Formats: sequence, structure tokens, C-alpha cells
Amino acid sequence: MGVEDYHVIELVGEGSFGKVYKGRRKYTRQTVAMKFILKHGKSEKDIHNLRQEIEVVGFLNCQKLKHGNIIEMLDAFETPQEFCVVTEFAQGELFEVLEDDKCLPEEQVQAIAKQLDPVKYPDNMSPNFKSFLKGLLNKVPQNRLTWPALLEHPFVKENTDEIDAREICPAPNAFRGSEAVSEGERNNIPASTTESCNGNSKGKNNSPVHLESDKIQNLSNDGKVDGSAPTLGNQHQVSSPVPAFDGILPSDCQILDTLEKNSRTVKGANYIGQENEAISAILHPLKSWSDRSPSSFRDLNIDSVNQSFRILTNLLAAGAHQSCAALDEMICILLEFTAATVKLKLSDAHGLAVKSLSILKKLLDNSGNGIGSSYSRHWIALSDLYSQILVTIRDASGRIHYESTACVAIMLSRVVCGLKTSMSSEGSKAVEETLHQIVDHARTSGLVELLLEFLAASGSSLMSGTSNMVPAACETCKAIWYLINALEIISVKGQVYIFPLVYSRQHPLSQPDVKTHDQGLWIDTESAKIIEMVVKLFLESKPVQLAIYYCFHNGLESALHAALQLMSRICLSNTSVCNVLCGLPNSLTAANETDVAGDGTIISDMFSLLTLCASYLNKESGEMQNQKCKLSNPRALVLHCCLALATIANCLRSDGKCSASNILSSSQKKQRARLSVLAHLSSSDDTVTNSIQPHNASAMLALSFLLSLENGGHSKSSISENALALFPPMATLRTLLKLWLSSDSEARANYNGVVSNLHGLRDGCVGLLQTRLMWGGPLAIEQACSNGIPQLLIYLLADGLTEDSSDGNDSAKFQVGLSPMGVVWTLSSLCHCLCSGVFREILFRREHVKLITDLMSDAHLKAIKSWRGLGSGNNGVRDLINAVVDLLAFPFVAVQNSPNMPSTSASINSGFLLNVGSPGGRIGVDNTEMLRAIEAHMPQYVQILVEVGFPARILRGLEYIDLKDIARSVAIIAKMVGYRPLALQLLREGLLNPDNVRKLLDSSVPKDAVLDFLMIISDLARMSKDFYEPIDKAGLLEFLKDFLVNFDADIRAKACSAIGNMCRHSPYFYISLARHSIIDLLIDRCADPDKRTRKFACFAVGNAAYHNDVLYEKLRRSIPQLTKLLLSAEEDKTKANAAGALSNLVRNSSVLCEDVISQGAMQMLSPLF
Repeated sequence: MGVEDYHVIELVGEGSFGKVYKGRRKYTRQTVAMKFILKHGKSEKDIHNLRQEIEVVGFLNCQKLKHGNIIEMLDAFETPQEFCVVTEFAQGELFEVLEDDKCLPEEQVQAIAKQLDPVKYPDNMSPNFKSFLKGLLNKVPQNRLTWPALLEHPFVKENTDEIDAREICPAPNAFRGSEAVSEGERNNIPASTTESCNGNSKGKNNSPVHLESDKIQNLSNDGKVDGSAPTLGNQHQVSSPVPAFDGILPSDCQILDTLEKNSRTVKGANYIGQENEAISAILHPLKSWSDRSPSSFRDLNIDSVNQSFRILTNLLAAGAHQSCAALDEMICILLEFTAATVKLKLSDAHGLAVKSLSILKKLLDNSGNGIGSSYSRHWIALSDLYSQILVTIRDASGRIHYESTACVAIMLSRVVCGLKTSMSSEGSKAVEETLHQIVDHARTSGLVELLLEFLAASGSSLMSGTSNMVPAACETCKAIWYLINALEIISVKGQVYIFPLVYSRQHPLSQPDVKTHDQGLWIDTESAKIIEMVVKLFLESKPVQLAIYYCFHNGLESALHAALQLMSRICLSNTSVCNVLCGLPNSLTAANETDVAGDGTIISDMFSLLTLCASYLNKESGEMQNQKCKLSNPRALVLHCCLALATIANCLRSDGKCSASNILSSSQKKQRARLSVLAHLSSSDDTVTNSIQPHNASAMLALSFLLSLENGGHSKSSISENALALFPPMATLRTLLKLWLSSDSEARANYNGVVSNLHGLRDGCVGLLQTRLMWGGPLAIEQACSNGIPQLLIYLLADGLTEDSSDGNDSAKFQVGLSPMGVVWTLSSLCHCLCSGVFREILFRREHVKLITDLMSDAHLKAIKSWRGLGSGNNGVRDLINAVVDLLAFPFVAVQNSPNMPSTSASINSGFLLNVGSPGGRIGVDNTEMLRAIEAHMPQYVQILVEVGFPARILRGLEYIDLKDIARSVAIIAKMVGYRPLALQLLREGLLNPDNVRKLLDSSVPKDAVLDFLMIISDLARMSKDFYEPIDKAGLLEFLKDFLVNFDADIRAKACSAIGNMCRHSPYFYISLARHSIIDLLIDRCADPDKRTRKFACFAVGNAAYHNDVLYEKLRRSIPQLTKLLLSAEEDKTKANAAGALSNLVRNSSVLCEDVISQGAMQMLSPLF
């Protein structure tokens, strides 16, 4: 029976394990109590134990062990979501009577007390059983049986023979669930096909096989065949599962009766599992029906089929199927039987299909242990069956869809296990080929489309108010993930797994070929196609979003593992997915529909899961603390959940949503709670000295990425204040770094595998260090340096490649190393430490500068751009280049911010963007001694940069980043051109190549970059006339002409300054300026609304008249403007520039003397001189 056979009337009670409803059995007047127990939150072991408890109660009921004062269990059934136990309905409780009446008469109390004692035992109860119960039901605690006495009591103490043949209780009639056949099924069976199968049937079965029960042989305890007469009553003998064929054969029913009885013991079940004839007899009712291609349900012998299912269930419970030689035959026949049942399209057949699929699921799981060519055939048959089920079956209970999808998921999970095994060892080529065939078929047969369609249908069912499809939706997520995972494993098969860091090495023998290794480093196109399909449907379909939400909210542990990893993949593919997970506004939700990262979002459920796992794990002993909700592998859940959080945070940062509240929520209480749970999970066991636990490392990574959303402002927030208090001490961070650097650390082995291909688990401790240094102030920096952390960071950068000469050759041994994001955090941490004095060890040592510069090698940047993990792509390249720039710019920033910096040596404002937030910006104020040391070593530092080729690297790096992101790169070029050796190398490497100039002055380039490029031209022109020719060949004049009329005053001023310096040393540009009509525009700028533009325009006009009188006629128009400036309330520098320009206009000829005099300039100049 099922819930459809009862009317559920009202809720009568609720406890910790379930809810109890008053109900009535349909078509009768019997009132019952129905207790529903949810499966959600329970482990597979819990569910198994609960199922056994229900079976035991049902067994006791079958034995007529009843008592008037004990509520009897009437029925039990199971759905994918819950168990239901149906019992007698007890009208009211003693508590309710006392609550209403306050007290009871003495005679009523006496009547109730008499019910408690004595216990009336059944007449057929054995003395041992009665003694056992009396020892338990004693009202005096001291007189009850103790635990040792219980074990030694004759009723429960096992002898040797009983240990060898422990009984497996068969599923009682009361426990039906997926094993039940509805009354409607039985009512459709003709009388001729429903003969009793208990061995007492007088009629003959119509089956072609006829056996006589008196010809059945027996198996003695030693397993040998005994030809004597059967002694079925002897519990120490097991009837042979296979009768002898002595001419006259017993009936099918007699055979099944014997097999069912023998299957109830472990020993008997194992004998049956080894006998092919016995298996054939069990499968005969299933096979004979499917072979006939039935067109009606009436053709099926329901009783025989159910008996076959019971026997198979007993074999599974005993584990006999694990070594069964006929396993493939069992799977084939069950697949055929299920397909035949489904073809009938009758709701009455659903129960049988569910039973068949449930058994099939367990057989498929076991058959993966020895995958052969038949496994591929099973897959194709199952795939066809699954398609047929989804197309033809309309099952509101979701049971058929759950079991069938679970079969698909099980097979794909076994494929994944097989592929992982083949990666780690040299397995059978035939097995590997079978696995590849299954994956190829799954990829090309339309299975993915079916799974996605069903996921949407499950979500629609949820939106209509029923949760029946939740288990099936969970299995769908699992199946999709297993297929993606299988494709990923295949894509990296035979490849050396490495992070892009190894490509920064310059030795040709030590650097792997990007082209030959790209399959092992970044996403394969096949899994990418499936991920894109999932992304598209997820973003377009509210039902799909709801289905996946329920996989998190109500899913079992295996579904959580799959859903978390699936979410990581689709977030990397499209950052819009993160908006949905966090509850941010998107195309399907309004701005105020959900609270960002609040209750009801997947992000919120992820933190709830982490909180559960954190309370579940005992840090000191590793034992489980939460006994109400058992998890089989909480550490793995923490691992995948934290990796998903890290992925989401990284994607939000890449998308410009730089606020940790998008994940932590706007509630400060939730922020503190979520930060606390991540910090708690980040803390590893203090007793671990040789490795870092993966779940601890992943929690560090999630916390680091989450807090990186707050790092952009370079100032503390409430979130940063709360987080800083939870950080591990600096000494602990040092220990973690040393563990990662240990050559014999077990941590390296822990992260080999596909999970490492996307996330650098060792990056987490570096990310925490970087955040602590940023927010912790001078004290944190001093602690880091005193603990030797800068040296460890340098070693960590070099740890991606170590030389292994143990085999006598020069081959390189690749190690995982840091991921691109870990490299960025390491560089940032080093940058923060520079102001403490370690700059000498880091920046004034050639090998260290080369190590850092090589991070910008073409091979490394290409690898990052093509890689698919966190910190990859264009944004990853940008972050790396910016981190290198910030680190190597430290001496330039310190020197250019010196109070004693002469204005003539370099442009003080060049590369101003790098001064903001740089630790070198306050060196001149806070530590003059350090500033003097830096100034003294600047020639040495400049020479090191030239030798390692940093100018060339930074120029080539411009090719790998978007124009909108080039500002910091241009800023450091602007700082370097003030030093002649660096300027010369920049020019040799093509700084002023016309193509580069057009790129750097494109309209999409940020203003800061344009200003710095104009400063570059100014500094080069001011430094020497030797640079005039390359400036001329750069084709700058048309750009300068446009800049002179730009709407931005800063750009107009810098353009005037550049033109002025281009005329500083010689008249080289005079004719070109006139030809491009720049002189007229320059004169107009003398009357510009911006005072800085007027100042530099006067400077440029003066230099245009200094060397000869070629431009005097063009400059005649400037005299009134210059004279007017002398009369205005201008800055002294502007007046000085205007006066100088007027004097230069009469310096080389008298052509303009009359104009100067007529405008009254002489009178204005006299006071100045």
C-alpha cells in the first residue's frame, strides 16, 4: 500500500523524528495513526537502520506478538522522501486526561496501574523468550538484566552454527513501500495465474518447467550436496537452491518457495548467488513475461514476480550479488522487464517498475567493480529505457523518475571511479575503452538534453506546491555532474598537471610546451558544451533554479557534493550565475524580491551546510558531535562548499561587484556568523605537523577570496574589522607556508586530481597573509618580517618547479605550485613588506628581480589567459601584471615622493596612479634613512631592471590585457623613462612604435594612461634631443592636435607641456607643428579657462620662438594673449612663462618688435626685469 490508500485527516502530534497525522484507510471505517519520518538530513546508514527497525516490528506483528496495551503497527511504506508507519489510533493520552480533569478517582488510577502489570505472554512463547522479556520488563531497575547478562542469555547468545547462518529478516507484508503491489494490480490478475506459491497448491503451473518438491536435494553445512530426503525443519541445513533434474520437475512456485526460504540466511543467499541455475529460476517469471512482449497487464503472474523481487532483495541484503557470476544476466533481464512494464503505459504497473529499478540500481552499482564490455551494453539499454520513461510515464509520486534517474547517476558515477583508477594506474585497455564508449554515448545520445528537460519539469512541479520530485531532481544533478566530471578526467588523461606558474621559467628544457599541454591545463570543449547548456537553462528558467535550490536545501549528501561542484563549474563559465546564487537582481527576479545572500538563497544554504559540518566535527578528536543529522563525509562537504564559495567570490570580483556583503549578507549578525564558521573551519588541528587537511585549506581559500572583495578600497570596513579578529596569528601562517614548501609534505599528494585543476588550495594561507598585512598596519608587517615570511614567499614563487636529478639526468620535476591568484597574493604580500627594510633582499638582488620579472613571460601570460580556473583569463593577466608593477615600482615611488626630489630630474607627477596606496609613498616622511638607502641604490636597481629585461616584459605585457586595464602598466613606463638606461631599452623594444602609440592613445584607454603617455613624451623630449627622431616617427602630432581641444583640462595641459618640451632643445619640430596647424591651437590655449593649461601653453609658445624666427609669423597672434596674461592675476609661473615667450619673440629677429611694443608689453615686462 501507499499513502494513496489512506485519507490524511489532521495533524495530531510532532516530534524530533517526524509528524503524526490522524488518518482513515480508504473504503473502510478504520481510523489509523500515520507517522511520517523525513529522510532528509539522515545518512544512508540511518535510513538503513530505520528500515530494519520497521521490518523487525512488522516481523513481530506477523508472529502475533500482540498486547492490548501495545499499539500495533498495521502497515508501512516508503517514498523517495520519507517513511510512513501506520499504527492503531490511540484516542487521547493520559496527559490529556490529567490536563482536562486535573485528578482521577482512586479506582480509575488503580485500573490504569493494573494495565502495567502483569504482562500477559502468548501461550506459544518459548521459555527462553519469556525469561528474556521478564528480565527486561522488570519494574525494579536493580533486578533487570544487565548488559553482560543480556549478551549471555540463552535467547540471544549464538552458537557456532547460528553465526554461520545468521537470518536476514525478509521484508514483511507490513513494509511495502517500493516493494508493494497495489490492490489494483492484484485485482487485475486472472484466477488461473494467481495460484498459491506456498508449496501447497494442488494445481499445476502452466510454466514449461515442472519440478516435484520431494526431489529437492539439500546442502549440508559443509556445502556438499546431500542426496537424502529434505529436512527443511532443521535450521542447521540449507536447502539447495538448485534442484536436481530427475525427470519429473517440481513447479515454479515450489522452486521459488525453497529459494526464498534459503535466501533468508547469509549462507543460503551466497549459495544461491553462486548457482546460475538458481538465478535463472529466480529470473524466470521476469524473463518469461518480457519475452512474450505482453500487450496487457493480465499476462503477468504478479505473485511470482513479487517473489522473485523478494529473493533478489534478500541476495542484495546478504551481499551475494557481489560475487555472483550471473550478475550481467540479472541486469539484462531486469532492464528488459522494466522496459516491457513501461511500454504498457499503465499506472498499475508503476509499482513493479519501481521495484525492478530499485534492485537494478544496486546491481549496477556493484557491477562497476568489474567493468567489462557488458557494462557498455547495459548503459545503452538503460539510456533507452530512461528516455522511454521520461517520454511516456506520468508519475506524480516521482518514484519511477527517482529510481530511473538514480540508475543513470549510479552508472555514470562508476564510470568516473573507473576513469580515476585508470589515471592512477595502468589498467586494462579494454575497460578504459568501455568507459570512453559510455561517456561518448552519454554525450552524443541526447541524454544531457533529457536530464535538463527533466530538471526543469521537476522545478515546475515544485512551483506547483509538491515536493515529490525533489529526490529525482537531486539524482539529475548528480548525473549531469558525473558526466561533466568524466569528460574532465578524460581530457587530462596522460597529461602532467601543473598550474600556469611553471610557464614563467625561462630555461627551454624546463618549460613545458603550452600547445602540447593545453588539454591538461584548461577546459576541454566537450565538458564546456554541457556546462554552457546548463548555464543557459539555469539563467533562463526559474524552475531549474528552484530545482537546484532544493538540491541544496533538501538533498542528501551525495546530491550536495554534485550540486556544489556543478555550481562551481557554471559560475566559472558565466558570472551571471553568481547573481542568482546570491540573490542579486537578475533577469528573472526584481531588485527587491530577495534579500541579497539572505534566507532563501543558495548562498545562505551553503553557509547553513558549513555551520552543520563545523558543529559536526570535533576539532580535538575528529569525532562526530551532532548525532541528530549524521554525515558520512563532512570534510568533503566542507571542501566542495568552500571551493564553490571561493569561485563565487572570485566571479563577483571579476564582475566588479566588490563587496563581501553580496555573500555575507547585509546583516551584521549573519556577517559575523558566516565569517566565524569559515575561520573555524580554516583552523587546522594543532597536532598535524606534516600536512594541511584539504577541508581546512579550502576554508582558508574561501575566506581569502571573500575578503578580497573588500580589499579594493585599501581601507577597513566593518567586515574587515570582524574578520581581522578571527585571523590566525602570524606564527601560524608561517607554519602553514613552511608546510607547503616541505618537499616531503603529504599536502602535495592530497591535491592531485581534477579538483586541483581549478583551485589552488595552497593559496588560501597566502591570501589570509595578504589581507592581514593590508589591514593590520605596521605591526602586522613587522611581525611578518620578524618571522621570515618575505623569504618564504620568495621560495613559494620558485616552488612551481624543482630540479630532480635523482635519476641521473637533467629532467625537471613539475610540482603543483601556486595558482595565478596565489601568485598575485604572494606579490602583494611582498609589496607590503618592502617598507620594513626587506627591499634590499628582494629588489636589489638580481635573481629575485628576475624571478619576479619572468612571471610576465609570454608563455606564462598565455597560460593564464587560456587557463580556466580561479584567477585566469584576461582579468587574471591584468591582476598579475599589476601586482608585478606595484612591487617593482616601490623604489620609483619612494624616490619621486622625496621632499628633496629636483623637478628637473623627472616628472614628479608621472605614474601618479602607482603612488596611491603604495607603501613607498610615505618613506620620505616616515623613514628618511631608508629613503637615502633607496636613493643610493637606484643606479644599481635600474641596471638590474635593464639586465633582466623588465622594460621589454612590460611592453609585451600590454598585448595581453584589455585597453581599459593598461593604466598601471603605462604608469610604471612613465616612471622608468626618467632614467636614461631604461628609456633607451623601452625605445629599442618599440615603445614609440606607431602601432603602440595608436593603441596607447585609443579613445577607450583610461584617462590616467593617456596623461601618463603624454608625460612619457614630455620626459623623453626634455631629457635629450636624441629622442626627437623616435618621437617624430611615432606619428604623434595628429593626436596632440586633438588633445589641444580635448574637453578635459588635464589632457589639454599635458599636451601643451609635451609640445613645449618637444621644442626645448632644437627647432626639430617647428615646421611639423606649423604644417599640422598646431601653433594656432597652442596660441588659443594661452586663453584657456584652465590655469594649468594657460601656464603650459605659454611655456610651449616660448620654446616655439626660442631657437629661430621660422614660426614668428605664426606666433604673431600670441602677443596680445601673452600681454593680457601679464596684466591678469595669474600665478607667478604663468606670468614668467608669458614674459619669457614675449622675450623669445624678439630674440631672433625684429619682425615682431613693433607688435610687442604696440600691445604695451614693454611696460608690463619692465617691472618683471
